[in-house]
Amino acid sequence: MKRIAMGIAVLGVLAAAGLARADGAAALFEKKCATCHGKDGKGQTKMGEKMGIKDFAASSASAADLEKTIGEGRGKMPSFKGKISDEEIKSVAAFIKAGLK
Repeated sequence: MKRIAMGIAVLGVLAAAGLARADGAAALFEKKCATCHGKDGKGQTKMGEKMGIKDFAASSASAADLEKTIGEGRGKMPSFKGKISDEEIKSVAAFIKAGLK
């Protein structure tokens, strides 16, 4: 019985950590990306339209491609390498791939 309770507790902690990462990725996206990409990722902002940003939903970019772009920048998009952690870059890329949910 103790093993089951411990297992449930561990799963609860892991689930909470996953939710915290997702919340952190959402907050980072809103703070660092939404100005140009929009909160919905469609790029329908003044800056997004000016720069010709494409809708994330229409993108076939892999998570690895997104991580590279976030880290290195692209065109007028700045590099976030050294500004946010590698783990944060990965979490934002995963957040985008999950449909910004």
